[in-house]
Amino acid sequence: MNWLTEPLAQGFMQRAFIAGMLVGGLCACIGVFVVKRGLSFIGDGLAHATFGGIALGLWLELGVQEAVWVALPFTVLVALGIAYVLRTGKLGGDVATGVFFAVSFALGVLFLGLRPVDAPMVNVESVLFGSILAIGHADLYMVAGVAAVAGLLLTATWSRLAYATFDPALARLSGVPVAALDYMLLALTAVVIVVSVKTVGIVLVSSFIVIPAATAGLLARSIGRMTLLAVALGVFGAAAGLLASYHLDVASGATIILLLGTCFLIAMVLRRGR
Repeated sequence: MNWLTEPLAQGFMQRAFIAGMLVGGLCACIGVFVVKRGLSFIGDGLAHATFGGIALGLWLELGVQEAVWVALPFTVLVALGIAYVLRTGKLGGDVATGVFFAVSFALGVLFLGLRPVDAPMVNVESVLFGSILAIGHADLYMVAGVAAVAGLLLTATWSRLAYATFDPALARLSGVPVAALDYMLLALTAVVIVVSVKTVGIVLVSSFIVIPAATAGLLARSIGRMTLLAVALGVFGAAAGLLASYHLDVASGATIILLLGTCFLIAMVLRRGR
């Protein structure tokens, strides 16, 4: 029991557990719709757009914590831009995401290069790879608030989102506002990614969205069961990964993603064995 109780007795680990499990469950829930729509690359694109937004905030002489509030509208605008390009039907999701991905990341590099030489040093590694063990009370409140709002939105639009995901043409004919739901989903994904960057970083956050949903998709037949399994995997991966990283003294974000990747491999083996 000491293996479990020792980490949980420390305040920073308690905050990390709560934030990690909230982000893990939330990313997995949104990831179900992202994966089902064939937009798995969108998480990576929006994560790199977040880098551009944070770099813009740093160029405006804000700290990393304050720069997140600049990254939030910046990333949402990028998400809406991708949604608009997808709605025109002229480009595929991977092409549209790739274009915005490249431009946003290039802007981030440009903004960092434009900072004055006497500007405070920035720990770029913490931005890229996250620092879940450094989660403070303010960060935890922000994660909890976003999780609550996102949960309410997803609950209110669940049936219509599922309908629009499986058959958008028929859903449109039935009066479902497919376009509005698409914009909402991508904007919500952007907000969740910006919040999640604090936990697992820009480089790994897309895996937090894709892997639990993809794993659940191998084992579940209905979207309801897929969502429940994906959320369970996201929460489990965050909690177990934090425990393992604490005792092994290795990077938390990477450990969580590797554990989720192991679950995906197990699911593939089980799927082939059926």
